[in-house]
Amino acid sequence: MNVQSNNFMKFALINIFTMLNLSVFAAEITLVRFGPIGEEKPGIIDDQNQIRDLTSVIADITPQQLSDEVINQIAQTPIESLPIVSGKPRIGAPLTGIGKIVAIGFNYVNHAAEMEVTLPTEPLVFMKATSALSGPFDDVVQPRNSSKLDYESELVIVIGRRAQYISEEEVFRHIAGFTIGHDVSERAFQRERGGQFTKGKSADTFAPIGPYLVTRDRIDDIQNLSIWSEVNGETRQQGSTADMVFNIKEIVSHLSQFMTLNPGDIIFTGTPAGVGDGMTPPSYLNPGDTVSLGISGLGVQRQSIVAAE
Repeated sequence: MNVQSNNFMKFALINIFTMLNLSVFAAEITLVRFGPIGEEKPGIIDDQNQIRDLTSVIADITPQQLSDEVINQIAQTPIESLPIVSGKPRIGAPLTGIGKIVAIGFNYVNHAAEMEVTLPTEPLVFMKATSALSGPFDDVVQPRNSSKLDYESELVIVIGRRAQYISEEEVFRHIAGFTIGHDVSERAFQRERGGQFTKGKSADTFAPIGPYLVTRDRIDDIQNLSIWSEVNGETRQQGSTADMVFNIKEIVSHLSQFMTLNPGDIIFTGTPAGVGDGMTPPSYLNPGDTVSLGISGLGVQRQSIVAAE
């Protein structure tokens, strides 16, 4: 074999190994979307926690941008060459084009206890309407005729690759990353108006997500993150993702047996104890209240409660 052929084979092998690595490993980046509602632009967070404008690289953060290949291409862009976003722009949901919102109920041992329900033997699955999506700092609107508005701080999975009938060992190859979700809930609608949870989970602004989409490999241990919430500065929830009944691998694999998970689908994974409905007496949200929530490594949300017009 001559030198030219040998070099060609080495180059081909390097490409093959690169492609294989891209299918397993995702670059460690933090993505964000900023701008007015309906006019959000893509951004990336630099080492100084500044937003850099990504519009020269991608048009937006959509399901098509969630593959490992695209995420790695974004990461290869010299971040110092991207313009810094000045001022304090509105932060939107960290991706658009979300196909469905799946949620898991009673997935923390202590939350199931405070709600006086038996621990589920399989993940308890419900859906939230995509029209409930909003940004992490946008107001939460209390619906008309609402009397039991409640908060739930949750870890949210963002699917990056189509998942159908996958094993637990395959799960992380299908996850693009993670974000924070506020599973805003109207308990009277949820329990007293018939049907399933969906009616109490789907009003406009009942699904704030963000501020960031943090790629999966940026989190060392997704099952060991602090998760919390505050109402008007008072700590209400303080838990850990270690306390989940069903972990991330179990949730995604389980769901994939019953529905196809597509890129851009998101999964709310449950909330720890401390919700208003579990207090004695119950303490619900009202217009004028402020809710803050966060997860270590994923940022913080904050919303004001306002009345429906």
